[in-house]
Order: sequence, then C-alpha cells, then structure tokens
Amino acid sequence: MEQNKKSPTVEEKRALRGAARFYAVQALFQMEASDRGVSETLREFEAHRIGAETEDETWAEADINFFRRLVDAAVERQGAIDQMTDRALVAKWPIARIDPTLRALFRAAGAEFLTAQTPVRVVISEFVALAGAFFPESREQKFVNAVLDHMAHEARAAEF
Repeated sequence: MEQNKKSPTVEEKRALRGAARFYAVQALFQMEASDRGVSETLREFEAHRIGAETEDETWAEADINFFRRLVDAAVERQGAIDQMTDRALVAKWPIARIDPTLRALFRAAGAEFLTAQTPVRVVISEFVALAGAFFPESREQKFVNAVLDHMAHEARAAEF
C-alpha cells in the first residue's frame, strides 16, 4: 500500500530551493576546480551529497530539479552570464580574477535570472545570504549584492 506523501509547505519549498542554490554553487565551483563535466558532477551530488547522511554530518535535502536546471543553465549560458558579470564588475576586476566561489555564485545567480520565474529581489536576497554562508567573516555580501543588482537590471529590467 502506497503512503500518501504530504505536499511540502511554502517554507519547505523555499528551504529546498535554497539548498538547491547552495549545491549549485558548490557544483559549479567543483566543476571548474576539477575540470569535470556536468553529468558526472550532477550524479555525484545527487548520490553523495544532497540528502546524504554520514556518521559525522547530514546534508540537506534539495529541490533536485531546480538544482539540475540551475547547473545546466549556468553551463549552457556561461558565456552570456560571465559577460553580464564582467559588466557589473569594476573594470580592473574581470570575472577571471575574482574568487572562484564568487564566480560560481554569480554563474548560478545569473542562470536563475535568465531562466527562472523567481522574482529578482528573491534571487538577489537568496544569493547574498549564500555569500554570507561561504564568507561569514567578510564584506562579500555587500559586493555580491551590488554585482547581482547590476546583473538583475540587465537581465530583467522590466522588474524594476
């Protein structure tokens, strides 16, 4: 007999999407650092990270489809996203010179700007919070907020 699964609440859906964004940033970082492909990286995250439990830690569940869409879109549209990011950065700091974690974060956020229906203010807020998770002792959140705001104005000007 099949058990009826409860539909996730709005808060649970938000948490699953937030975790998907977190994993997307990590996956994009890992792909760049290890020179692995999309398929291999997605398989690894789905099998060994997302929702995984070990003796020492439990990894959060995530919206798998959203995770896949972000990573796929970031890879497929990387050139356009990197150009958009470059235009948002100071001329002396092209995307190739910034921290690889920030580069992955900008690519994931750019993918969401270009492909998802999420309001831009939500995307900015979520990725600024992620910057705080990755860089808890620094000023990266303000930097990320400024860059993402510029990118959002370019990608989805109609929402402003």
